[in-house]
Amino acid sequence: MRRVLLLGLTAFCLCVFVAADTKSDRQEERPFPEKDGVLQLKKGNFKRALRKYDQLLVHFYTPLSGEGHRVSAAFEGAAAELKGSKVKLAAVDVSKEKDLAKELNVTGHPVIRLYLSGDKHNPAPCPVPQSSASILTWLKRREGSAADLVTDLSQSEASEELTVFGVFKELNHEYVQVFYAAAVELPDVRFAVLQDDEVIGKYGLTHDAVLLLKESKLIQAYKMMPETSKEELIVFITVYQMDPVTEYTGQTASQILSSPVLNHALLFVNKSSEDFDEIFSAFTSAAETFRMKILFVLVNVAEHRNGRLMEYFRVRDFEAPLIRLVNLTNHVTYHLPSDTLNTEHIEKFCQDYLEGKAKPKMQSEPITEGWDQKPVKELVAMNLEKVAFNPDRTVFVLFYLPYSKESRALFPLWEELAEAFEEREDVVIARIDASANDINMSMQGAYPSLCLFPALYAERVVVYTGPRKLKPLIKFVEKEMEKAKKYRVKEDEDRRKYIEDMKAEEATKANESKDEL
Repeated sequence: MRRVLLLGLTAFCLCVFVAADTKSDRQEERPFPEKDGVLQLKKGNFKRALRKYDQLLVHFYTPLSGEGHRVSAAFEGAAAELKGSKVKLAAVDVSKEKDLAKELNVTGHPVIRLYLSGDKHNPAPCPVPQSSASILTWLKRREGSAADLVTDLSQSEASEELTVFGVFKELNHEYVQVFYAAAVELPDVRFAVLQDDEVIGKYGLTHDAVLLLKESKLIQAYKMMPETSKEELIVFITVYQMDPVTEYTGQTASQILSSPVLNHALLFVNKSSEDFDEIFSAFTSAAETFRMKILFVLVNVAEHRNGRLMEYFRVRDFEAPLIRLVNLTNHVTYHLPSDTLNTEHIEKFCQDYLEGKAKPKMQSEPITEGWDQKPVKELVAMNLEKVAFNPDRTVFVLFYLPYSKESRALFPLWEELAEAFEEREDVVIARIDASANDINMSMQGAYPSLCLFPALYAERVVVYTGPRKLKPLIKFVEKEMEKAKKYRVKEDEDRRKYIEDMKAEEATKANESKDEL
């Protein structure tokens, strides 16, 4: 009897195991949901997809992202081309699959990864593609070698697209491996390898080099050195792939934001303005000087689609033209106003920024200790209005730019003016750095600007336009003080009358309240 029970229990267990295996097999065989040839994966079927496909290229996206839509379209196009191949394309909506994204350490979007042989821990990152062709090129290059890129100059030299030519004497040199690694990372760029003595002679090469050509024109050459890294070569190619100045549009935004050059100079300007050509020429000239160090971007303030970018940098269309310089790692912003937009000032501004001499653009610099102890008071945006609009003092302010020769030339004169009025408690001579503080008032004329704030209750500003010499300045201050005295008499009379009327109105209301009681 006991033996019969044991046999029965064994048979039952075998049935359970067979049923479990059958259920597991059915789950493995269950088809994945697809859209236009792209698997739609979730946390519940992601591991199963890894087990089934040796090469699984996955696009992690958010549906409301414009770039996500573009990459999705590229995936659909590539899926059609790869049908029947060993590579399968898939997509994961991270807005819905947050747990899966967290498990796979997916941050940001879009993110594209190639999972190999079911290994979810060590995927190969794929560059964000511009088209389906980019995906196909990347897959092909990562499995190929530099020998696949060998070509004849005549076949590619006249191409309308930018072509990156590696000119190498030997294909087994370490330079070539660096060059090919860069080609894998930049699938949207045409790459070719040349081993032609005619090419070496044509371009006067005495060493292995990388040439950037477009329509048979040499754009730039890069000498390969033993210490040249893939990253350095990618920076060089991506910088010179773009024009010296790139206009910010929906099509170029991704290219600008993904640039390895993190210092960006943005020219906010109306392209329809009379002085646009002159300003753009100066901006372009400076851009050539700082290639590889600063990316130069044009923002048309007349284009309503640029509103969000202008809002971010706190730029209003009527303030244009102006330049904002920002580093994308710390987002600290520097400011060059409209009156200094010539090549000399732009280059000086950029050089000061790179050397750490430029002051960042902030809502206000901090109020420095002892700001009011010297003859010339040092104002910032935080205390400008409080000091300037004092009804009991005449305040004369120099709005200056620290990198402007015209501004610095006025500093000694402003010290002399402050000394001339040092005994007058009702006169304040001050200055403020207009490049480092937000000036929330309309300034007329170019910087440096000399603005007098009369001792009145009304917030008035008088811009000085006369000779920038001591005697005319003193005369101007005294004349405006006399004018303000006359206005002040009327202001005081109006205020006295207003106070009396208010008291009379309050008394009337009080009497009415008594009568009601």
